Amino acid sequence: MAPTNRSPFRRTLALLASVAILAQAGVSEVAFAQTAPEATAPGVAAPVPAAPPAPATPQQTPPIQGVVPNNGPASVADLAEGLLDAVVNISTSQNVKDDEGVGPAPRAPDGSPFQEFFNDFFNKQQGSKGPNHNVSSLGSGFVIDPTGYIVTNNHVIEGADDIEVNFANGSKLKAKLIGTDTKTDLSVLKVEPKAPLKAVKFGDSSEMRIGDWVMAIGNPFGFGGSVTVGIISGRGRNINAGPYDNFIQTDAAINKGNSGGPLFNMKGEVIGINTAIISPSGGSIGIGFSVPSELASGVVEQLRQFGETRRGWLGVRIQPVTDDIADSLGLDTAKGALVAGVIKGGPVDDGSIKAGDVILKFDGKTVNEMRDLPRVVAESTVGKEVDVVVLRDGKEQTVKVKLGRLEDSDQAASGGGAPDGSQDDGVITPDPDENNDMDEPDTGDQAQPMPGAPAPDQHQGQVSPDAATPKNVLGLSLSLLSPETRKAFGIAESVDGVVVTEVAPGSASAEKGLKPGDVIVEVAQEFMKSPDAVAAKVKSLKQEGRRNAQLMIASANGDLRFVAVPME
Repeated sequence: MAPTNRSPFRRTLALLASVAILAQAGVSEVAFAQTAPEATAPGVAAPVPAAPPAPATPQQTPPIQGVVPNNGPASVADLAEGLLDAVVNISTSQNVKDDEGVGPAPRAPDGSPFQEFFNDFFNKQQGSKGPNHNVSSLGSGFVIDPTGYIVTNNHVIEGADDIEVNFANGSKLKAKLIGTDTKTDLSVLKVEPKAPLKAVKFGDSSEMRIGDWVMAIGNPFGFGGSVTVGIISGRGRNINAGPYDNFIQTDAAINKGNSGGPLFNMKGEVIGINTAIISPSGGSIGIGFSVPSELASGVVEQLRQFGETRRGWLGVRIQPVTDDIADSLGLDTAKGALVAGVIKGGPVDDGSIKAGDVILKFDGKTVNEMRDLPRVVAESTVGKEVDVVVLRDGKEQTVKVKLGRLEDSDQAASGGGAPDGSQDDGVITPDPDENNDMDEPDTGDQAQPMPGAPAPDQHQGQVSPDAATPKNVLGLSLSLLSPETRKAFGIAESVDGVVVTEVAPGSASAEKGLKPGDVIVEVAQEFMKSPDAVAAKVKSLKQEGRRNAQLMIASANGDLRFVAVPME
C-alpha cells in the first residue's frame, strides 16, 4: 500500500516543478520585451548578442523592470523665450464726455445663452464721473516688422487720444495709428524704435487642426508677458462680431487684456489674434476666440500699404438656402448662397448673375453656406476676373465676373445707387435683425428695383379672360397689378407680377411671412403675369412631385427675397 500511495505524490511534485519552470520562461520573455535595448547610435558597432540564458529556477527569478517615471509634458520654455520680446502691452487713454459711446463691440448671437457674458466682457470701464473724464484701457499686440509695425485689435485702441506701447525690456514708445478695420476688429500701429525690434511672422491657420497645441502670450489684467498653453477647440466659429466671422476657438487661457495678442502654433508662427472670450466673470473658462491668420494677414498687409482695406465687391444681395428652398430647387442638400437681388450699377448688373441663382463656387472655392461667400469675395483682389459656378434653371453654369471695390460701393451709397451699411460684407447680406430663414418680409432698401419683366412663356404667364378674378393659391388671395392695387399698397411702378391681397391666417404662406401687398414675381424661376399663371404653375409643381413652391417675392419698393412655401 505504501508504494501505491507515494507514486501519485511524486507525480504531483514533478508536475508542479514543470509548471514553475514554464511559468518562469514566460516571465523572462515579458521582461525582455519591456526592456528592449535602445537602437545603436550611428557609427557604433552593435554588441554581439549573448547566448540565451538557461531557464532560471524559482529561487533565481529576476525582478521585472518597472516603467520609467514620466516627468510631465514637454516644456515650451524655449519656444516662449524666443517670442516674448515680440509681444507688447498697449495702453491707451481717451478723454470722453459722460454717457459717450465708445463704439461697437462683438456680440453673441441673439438668444444665445452666452449673450450676457459677451456684453459683460466688452463693457468699458467708465472711470470717474464728471463733465469730462479719462478712460484708460490695456490690451496686447505683437511686432510684425523690425522697423516698428505692430498689430492689435481695433477695440483695444478705438477712439484713443493717446497710444503707448510697452515692451518686454521695460521701454515705452508712443504709437501712431496706421490703419484700422472694424469689420475684422484689426488695427496696425507704428512706433519709431532706435534699434530693430524682435518680430514674429504669420503662419497658415488653415493648416491647423482641432486638437493642435497653441500658445497665447499677452497682457491679461495688466500682467505683461503672460504665457498660456492649450489646444484648438474648434474652427469656423461665428459669434456675430462682424461679417467675416471665422474664429478659431481655443482653451488656452485668454482674459481681459489679452485682446490683440498673438496665438502661436508650436513653430512660433502667429496663427490667430486673440479677440474675445465667453465668461460669466470676465475671467477665462476655456472658451476664447482668435481671428485666424488666413483672414488677418491680408487685412494687415492692406492696412500697412494703404492705411485702409481694399476688398472685392460682387454687388448681390444673398440669403441662406434653407432645406425647403433646396427642395424646391432640386438640390440634394441645402448649400450655397441664394441671390435675392442684384445691385444696380454693380459688378454683375450686366446679367452675368441673376436673382434666383444659387452661387455654389466662387473662384474655385466651394460655398457651403451663405456666410462663406462674403468672406471669399472680400478676400479677392479688386478688378480680378473670377469664375463663379451658379445653379440656374436646375443646371450648373460657370460665369465670368469682374469684381468691383467694396469701399467704392460705400461711397456710392450716399447717392442711392448702392446699398446701405448692411452690405459690409462685400456681397450684400440680410439685415442681422431679420429671422434666420429669411421668410419674414424684408424692408431694406439695398436690392435693385425690379427690372423690366421678361417676356412670358407661350403657356405660362399669359393673361386669361378671367385673369382679373382673384385666385386663392397656397392660402393667398391673388390679383392682377392695377393702378388701383398699386395705389392701395404703395407698390412702385418698377415692380411687376401678381399682388397678394389677402393671406389666410394659419396657412403655410402666413407662417412664411407673406403679407398683403407682397408681389409674386416668379414661381420656380418662371415669371408670373397673372393669378391664373400662379395657380397653373403650382398645380404643375404638385404633379411633378415637388413638396415646396419657390416664390420670388418683391416688396412694395422692389426689394426681392425668396420664400419656399409647402404645397401639402
